[in-house]
Amino acid sequence: MAGEENNRGAFRIQEFYCRHMDAPMYARLCTAVAEGLTRESRTGARILDWPGEPTRDALPLRFFGGLHALVRAGQGEGLAAVFRGEVTDRDAIAAALNAALVAHDDVVLPWLDGPPQTNEPGRSGALMLGLTAIARQHGPKIELLEIGSSAGLNLLIDRYAFDLGGTRVGPADAPVTIRPEWKGDPPAPTPVDIVSVRGCDVQPLDATDPAVEERLLSYVWPETPVRAERLKKAIAMQRERHVDLVRADAADWIEARLAEPQDAGVTRVLMHSVVWQYLPAAVADRIRDAMRAAAERATAERPLGWVMMEPNRAFAQQIVRVRSWPGHADWDVLATAHAHGTWVKMGIGEEDRRPYDLPDSAKVEAG
Repeated sequence: MAGEENNRGAFRIQEFYCRHMDAPMYARLCTAVAEGLTRESRTGARILDWPGEPTRDALPLRFFGGLHALVRAGQGEGLAAVFRGEVTDRDAIAAALNAALVAHDDVVLPWLDGPPQTNEPGRSGALMLGLTAIARQHGPKIELLEIGSSAGLNLLIDRYAFDLGGTRVGPADAPVTIRPEWKGDPPAPTPVDIVSVRGCDVQPLDATDPAVEERLLSYVWPETPVRAERLKKAIAMQRERHVDLVRADAADWIEARLAEPQDAGVTRVLMHSVVWQYLPAAVADRIRDAMRAAAERATAERPLGWVMMEPNRAFAQQIVRVRSWPGHADWDVLATAHAHGTWVKMGIGEEDRRPYDLPDSAKVEAG
């Protein structure tokens, strides 16, 4: 069946990403799903009969969130052994998987209903690199606007501390320090004063709700426990003081924010990470148009910036790039980064640039 083969193929694609993101257990699980998932369960049948585009719909990540939630709840012991890395044989993993789905279909099936919410604080490190570049060009004061904020954990960027290859940014006494493995020269020390942070999402989550916290933890890959601990600390920071996060269409929200008065001496910056690929084409076009119009109004006294961390799918990594007005309208590629912010590599070599230049899904067109 063509549809079934396409849906199995989405897990083969995800297996590539997992291998390149140092997640061998999830890579093995992807292979087991691609080769051995059956229709014994309603969950298995729904995956194999998925009507949409499974990779764009992030079907593997929806599914793995449900499986991880099952394991975190202490159910599916055979599957738990897979998650602990004790079972590595493909056929044994497939058998444990199918048995867990038959026994716990009602638990896992609803996880396929919506997209994953993999809000990752670690991405703030790559985004802060972009903000330091903006600050060097236009001054330290920044008004930050984030689209696709999910649970708002990157809206804490003004409250996190950062160690960017030895360059320190942010409050020294912050409960969370973002410290990616740094490859290459660190950014020049630059004062960054984030005067306001606001965000929107079409389906925002309240991370301070214990049920939502558990859901977010289920989307954290179990092979990286440091991410889970950092997520818990970030949510505790939200409980102490909420972030400014609203439900809104990204284009509607950006158009409205860009139309607001802007304080003199403050750079207004659009920021996003791993979201552009999920925007409907019409929404992305409207955001481009709104930024283009705002760029024409930008002045040295009221500058405009754009910072993003978006995927280079061919190499399973992210491209960090910035542009700003007036004077720096061309995209400047600063670095490549791990999708979860585990590492940041300054610059972009030929081995990274080739797929980035392809006119297909490997390329991110934001402007």
